[in-house]
Amino acid sequence: QVQMVESGGGLAQPGGSLRLSCAASGFTFSNYAMSWARQAPGKGLEWVSGIDSDGDTYYADSVKGRFTISRDNAKNTVYLQMNSLKPEDTAVYYCYALGSWGQGTQVTVSS
Repeated sequence: QVQMVESGGGLAQPGGSLRLSCAASGFTFSNYAMSWARQAPGKGLEWVSGIDSDGDTYYADSVKGRFTISRDNAKNTVYLQMNSLKPEDTAVYYCYALGSWGQGTQVTVSS
């Protein structure tokens, strides 16, 4: 079955960086778009970024210029490089595709 497993979250200081990874299985990874979304405490789900099968990338305005999405089809993995982190980036980050979601990874940005 389709599975996503996120990793790489943690605590970062404002202005710092983290790289999230999402290992996917159960489908032909290279054929499908992958996306990241997040949910901040007490808020709804927010789409963050996507990458299609051709490698074209898309970003929410809130992260454009700071986050970079990429994929490694040989490893069935999608990444989210997060730079210049802000406290408002604090959230649980999820990757998803084909209607399946991972368990999420917590990102906390605080001094």
